[in-house]
Amino acid sequence: MSQTVAVPQGLPMERDAGPFNPPSEVTRLRGVRPVSPMAFPDGHQGWLVTGYEAVRQLMADTRFSSRGDIGVMHVPFETPGMPAATEPSPPMPGVFIAMDPPDHTRLRRRLIGAFTVKRMKQLEEQIIDITERQLEELAHLTPPVDLVKAFALPVPSLVICEMLGVPYADRETFQVNSATFLERDVSLEDKMGALGALTTYLAELVTSKRATPDEDILSDLAAHDDLTIEELTGAAFLLLLAGHETTANMLALGTFALLENPEQRAELRANPELLPDAVEELLRYLSIGDIFYRYATEDIELGGETIGKGSTVVVSLLAANHDPQRFDNPDALDIHRKARGHLSFGHGVHQCLGQQLARIEMRAGFGGLLRRFPTLQLAIPAGDVRLRTDMNIYGVHELPVTWTETAP
Repeated sequence: MSQTVAVPQGLPMERDAGPFNPPSEVTRLRGVRPVSPMAFPDGHQGWLVTGYEAVRQLMADTRFSSRGDIGVMHVPFETPGMPAATEPSPPMPGVFIAMDPPDHTRLRRRLIGAFTVKRMKQLEEQIIDITERQLEELAHLTPPVDLVKAFALPVPSLVICEMLGVPYADRETFQVNSATFLERDVSLEDKMGALGALTTYLAELVTSKRATPDEDILSDLAAHDDLTIEELTGAAFLLLLAGHETTANMLALGTFALLENPEQRAELRANPELLPDAVEELLRYLSIGDIFYRYATEDIELGGETIGKGSTVVVSLLAANHDPQRFDNPDALDIHRKARGHLSFGHGVHQCLGQQLARIEMRAGFGGLLRRFPTLQLAIPAGDVRLRTDMNIYGVHELPVTWTETAP
């Protein structure tokens, strides 16, 4: 049965089946037609891909370009973290997630060494130490406390600042500007102002790293003479943004999900060996980075449909990660599930470079919270928690929590 979804105001984004599950309209479409024609507000026809197998195949196929200036039609929505396009424009130098090989390959190759599993293992003790110090500070506060401000945001910010060589004292500048940049309803002028402030700050920083290198990732990058200051600035912007926004939202939203599933939280606290699988399941279940765009560089067959050259393709990782064809009872959180194979870190050449770092931070964060705060609970009704439905990275704006005792 042929079916087209009309999107008069934009993509269905509200998680109306609960704070953790896909929009009901997207779920319905996935069941009817996982690769579905979609009418964009400006009248042109594109595609919405929601099925697990189709999304995985698309992300592995480099004929689907990541460059917003490839398609014959511009995108009438915002891509994650980027303003809505009004005309095709080349990607920002250094922001390699918006590039295709070989440009993407050249920049990513410079960073692979900094994010190897071995390098992350070496950093694990340092990350645990940062997390434990923040937990100690949290334990000294008088509840109720906003867990986002007191824990979920500081931990990944401290970690990424240390790794990149960004002074942690400057965190307020980049946190405020990155939040403005990622908010959907901010004016283009304010958004570009935030981007300008961030890139100006980072350009000065990478220039100083090139002149006086230190033991950090930005210094390592700056040592490559083939990378321009503009490319270094773009790469630093991407790493800083991705390095604190995504993990911060996973820690906060993941804690919310565990508080809403008290039996699983209790089991996880009693048996910390379940943490690695629980982290994978939370990544799948929450899918905080949901909507991505690709552009067909030629006519391509996908899921029994022909996607024409130049078509804009909208990809929902949340819908794919909740596909019952791939995961049993997908809308339930199950810390015993073997959820590896989820698409929350993407797939193919653009698979997230910092995924091992994120896993370590989440294991340390969730494990530490459960251990130190056995009586942790929401300080407000769950329905009053402010969800980040207005942001390109999903999560909670605040998570007021309370407790009656702490453990050593």
